[in-house]
Amino acid sequence: MNIRPFFSCLALAAFSGIALLSGCATSPRVVGSGPQVAVMLVRVGKEKKPQRIVIELNDGAAPQTVSNFRDLVSRHYYDGMSFHRLLPHHLVQTGDPKTRQSLPANLLQKIGIDFGDLDREGTGGPGYTMPAEIRLKLEKGAVATARLPDTINPTRASNGSQFFVCIDALPQLNGQYTVFAHVIEGLNVLDAISGLPANSNDYPSEKVVIQSIRLE
Repeated sequence: MNIRPFFSCLALAAFSGIALLSGCATSPRVVGSGPQVAVMLVRVGKEKKPQRIVIELNDGAAPQTVSNFRDLVSRHYYDGMSFHRLLPHHLVQTGDPKTRQSLPANLLQKIGIDFGDLDREGTGGPGYTMPAEIRLKLEKGAVATARLPDTINPTRASNGSQFFVCIDALPQLNGQYTVFAHVIEGLNVLDAISGLPANSNDYPSEKVVIQSIRLE
């Protein structure tokens, strides 16, 4: 299986061809000034009852990234977005505002989203990047930010909103992505979602929509 980069739809390298990098020790957990848990409700296709995923944030590992995520969640930024990339039993990716095509333009404007180019799902973000805070490994359940490849992003800055969840450990990609949280409930739900039918670009055939993310 090929693991392409976790950002806007550009290719990286085969999963088996990426060398294991060092410098990814486990970071001590530091409690920040905001909520430590985010609850994400996800709906698949026409299902009426959403599935629950609980994410524990890690200020000690990535304080700036966590602060940015809290800010976006507090503004309901992720509500209505779709998962735009599925790799069976490996990862799921979301956080692109361009997947909100079903939302009215006035609502997109209200929450500060550029809706002028909604056809390129997987390439969007909030209009800014975040500095790399690469400290943790891509272990099972890790939540990490997406980014552009090293060729045009040598500092490995993160996309301001896109993130992916590791359904299983991805050690070949350690040292390349900012891990800022961990799924503590509902990883089985995301694993099932990762196995849904998808096209050649890993885009799901059936909409998988974030109904909401809330801080607790």
